Amino acid sequence: MYHFIACLLLLASQSVTAQQGNRYKIHSHNDFMQTVPFWSAYANELGSIEVDVFCKNNILFATHDETEIKKGYTIESLYLRPLQKTIDIGLGKQQEIQLLIDLKSEPYSTMRQLISVLEKYPDIIHSKRISIVVSGNKPKAKDYVNYPDYIRFDHQALETLDNGNAWGKVALVSLDFKDFSPWNGKGRLTASDYEKVKAVIDSVHSLGKPFRFWGTPDSKTAWKVFKELNLDFINTDKPYAAFNYLKDLEDRTYHNKILSEVYAPTFASDQKNIPIKNVILFIGDGNGLSQISSSLLANGGSLTLTQMRSIGFITTQSTDDFTTDSAAAGTALATGERTYNRAIGVDTLQRPLVNITELLSMYNYVSGCITTDRMTGATPAAFYAHQSDRSNINEIAGDLSKSKLSLFIGGGSENFQGGEMTKGFEILDNVDAIGSNKSNKVGYFISEKGVPGVVDGRDRVLAKATKNGMEFLSSKNRPFFLMVEGAQIDSYGHMNHVPGIVSEGIDFDMAITEAVKFADITENTLVIVTADHETSGFSIPQGDLEKKIIEGDFTTYDHTATMVPLFAYGPHSQEFQGVYKNSDLFGKIVKVLGLKEQ
Repeated sequence: MYHFIACLLLLASQSVTAQQGNRYKIHSHNDFMQTVPFWSAYANELGSIEVDVFCKNNILFATHDETEIKKGYTIESLYLRPLQKTIDIGLGKQQEIQLLIDLKSEPYSTMRQLISVLEKYPDIIHSKRISIVVSGNKPKAKDYVNYPDYIRFDHQALETLDNGNAWGKVALVSLDFKDFSPWNGKGRLTASDYEKVKAVIDSVHSLGKPFRFWGTPDSKTAWKVFKELNLDFINTDKPYAAFNYLKDLEDRTYHNKILSEVYAPTFASDQKNIPIKNVILFIGDGNGLSQISSSLLANGGSLTLTQMRSIGFITTQSTDDFTTDSAAAGTALATGERTYNRAIGVDTLQRPLVNITELLSMYNYVSGCITTDRMTGATPAAFYAHQSDRSNINEIAGDLSKSKLSLFIGGGSENFQGGEMTKGFEILDNVDAIGSNKSNKVGYFISEKGVPGVVDGRDRVLAKATKNGMEFLSSKNRPFFLMVEGAQIDSYGHMNHVPGIVSEGIDFDMAITEAVKFADITENTLVIVTADHETSGFSIPQGDLEKKIIEGDFTTYDHTATMVPLFAYGPHSQEFQGVYKNSDLFGKIVKVLGLKEQ
């Protein structure tokens, strides 16, 4: 075997360019056994469809064995007539299709009957996008040239045919995967098996033929590996799943170029039972554990966030739904009361709830709110507004001037037309001017409409806003509360957009870094980082830590009910460990500040 593989590697090194490059096709193995033969594979744009054929009484049955023949299951009824229909009415993508006919009965008589049947479908046999390939019990290779030009054959050996004309009738080479590896599609191929498999594929490509394995593992992991190995036909019994996984694999794979410089905290005040002056609450909208993990892995394996030692988890259910929205979750975090989905700062009877900025104002605190969403977005609104429904944009905007906020930074200036809605705030045109501003109340609009994402060119405005916001609030010589939302982790989760999720998470960490640095300087600032909910059922099946590559996957375009993590740093941070409801966070903050809830 060693010499065999060595020869393959030598041959492959001479020409490793695949005949089709990386343009793989998915092969529907034993397609006739699908619940809906042909149509499922065709609708999912598969490039190769396999049908086993047994000839009995001059009928070509679609079956693996004579004993399994089903009435009406013929190559004509299941494949040729449907294929003809796609031609007649231009149905579907009109993709190139290989019909792989695996003969199970005596080859020569079966071939005669097959040709007789195929000749009834001139549109198929003369189509430039449809190829007919015979496999299984084939005629002898020397006889290939005796068959019509529209019929080609599946060669099942690594040796070429001596007869050049016969070799010209070979459409592809197919081999049993188990002859090269026992891999079951879980984990990864061993290094030695990977080289064996790669050598076989490359050697066939060097002969100018496309290649297929049969008997392959049938999993997402396997499909990805075979795609990376430039396998021309990826074998599957799951046409729908394989197509949907592979079609957007490249879109779900992100090579990160944006880095958050990880700050090493001093831990001088962390978990110390000393008085707290300031509280900075970070809310990563939709930022579940997998989202955090993706940012961490894409950032080289570490974040400033993950330096924190006090860690907990919070549940997120609203009063009227198992899965919360941002309005109900934001209200729970801001007021300590669970409420119904879409509610902004009101209880289940639509009565206003006292939010944390209002409570703290009674104790001489100043407060601020920063977001990469519109200022009328559900999460920031929960910290200053009181409305029965999150869609009441004008009313939410109208609550800003009546709020206890001394600072706001966010998008959507178009929602605040006219001076009344921002009355009392000096509106600045530069985020870097906020920190040194001496006004009592300031605001800055990042954008007129929605705030662009990092992948669309947004700079480090969230980190700048956080730094300047802390400087502005601390200059008042009063204790402060600041809420900072990384809003677009959620936005890109709803879009199932991996680059957006990862880049927004890293950008969020840059802002967290500014707060942790501030906490170390002051030694009396508590930093809390959590999420309102998880979005998209995000997972990370694969990636490359060294190359900062993340492959993401999703279960939904919506929120999920999974718990979300909480990280805390600074005095009394240990009080935030454990598992508890999102509405409990409010009370914990009030407790460590030594205050009383109203």
